[in-house]
Amino acid sequence: MSEYIGFGSLPDIVHRKTVKKGFEFTLMVVGESGLGKSTLINTLFLSDLYKERNESSYEPPQTAQIEKKTLCIEEQGVKLRLTVVDTPGFGSSLSSADCIRSCCEYVDEQFRAYFAEESGIIRKNIVDNRVHCCLYFIPSHCHSLRPIDVEFMLNIHEKVNVIPIISKADMLTEKEKIQIKQRINDSIKSHEIKIYQLPDCDSDEDEDFKQQDKELKACLPFAVVGSNTVLEVNGKKVRGRQYDWGIVEVDNPAHSDFTKLRNMLISTHMPDLKEVTEDVHYENFRTQLISKISQQAFKDRGKLKRDSIPKLLPALDETDILLIQKEEEIRRMQDILVQMQDKIKTNNEKSNHNLYLAAQKSLENENKKIENVINV
Repeated sequence: MSEYIGFGSLPDIVHRKTVKKGFEFTLMVVGESGLGKSTLINTLFLSDLYKERNESSYEPPQTAQIEKKTLCIEEQGVKLRLTVVDTPGFGSSLSSADCIRSCCEYVDEQFRAYFAEESGIIRKNIVDNRVHCCLYFIPSHCHSLRPIDVEFMLNIHEKVNVIPIISKADMLTEKEKIQIKQRINDSIKSHEIKIYQLPDCDSDEDEDFKQQDKELKACLPFAVVGSNTVLEVNGKKVRGRQYDWGIVEVDNPAHSDFTKLRNMLISTHMPDLKEVTEDVHYENFRTQLISKISQQAFKDRGKLKRDSIPKLLPALDETDILLIQKEEEIRRMQDILVQMQDKIKTNNEKSNHNLYLAAQKSLENENKKIENVINV
């Protein structure tokens, strides 16, 4: 008798469906112009996203703008739809508030668009344009966080996974890199900035992966060098930068943290970056948005109830008030006359009849008074 049930093949089925569907990943790069953002992106994904730019004559805009580039990459049968959100002009204006606001608004717009698609009737084939990671570039010559760096990260760290990057690390010595990383980490801690935290390894992971994870955590912020120039070193072709004093190799861990950044971003931690975006950042946005919608609906219901209440009559003048009082008095006297008529019918007493006549005469006098008020 076979004891095979069959669900052991589920991982293979899920793997095939996932590979067939492909993956989506949105990366935002933020920093001042001239820090090597475009070069690093091209180096990371072995592409030329900004081939229409003439780097020698390119002048960044004076105000922060949002530029989105989408690239479809396939490797070993696995498809990746990569969206890179660039921010040319960031830090160019005198006020940093506009730059920061444009970035935050873009992230919120993608959350709002995803929420609208998710809440719709047809929910198939939803395109996920939510920003899963933000690489924030810090100039290497600053040696620490500047006010604009702190302000930007504090405004966006609740919306997206922030990974700080020290740009153009080939301008620093090893000792300087260690010192700058320590200062930046101290500043991040003192300002309570929430950068992306690499998750702890599971206990059943192999030792090599645990060691790799330990090195990644110790490497933050990443000090990187980007270049697509291919050079030959000792008969071996490498990507790097040629200087009079030597060559800086992009993929050499002794020269740059580029390899660690690439492995973390693309290989080992991309699923976690997407999960944190879904379970933490988007869920916070979704909760706040639903709360606002509920509060607005409650206010609208209250306004509708108030509008449905009949409006009060306009204020009455003295003549109208006098007429109302007289009419009330006449109604009371008419009630008294009806009661007295009943008594006359039952008792047929002369005194009651005389009283009835007196009341009737009084009623006639009141009617004359009302006519005089109306004539006035």
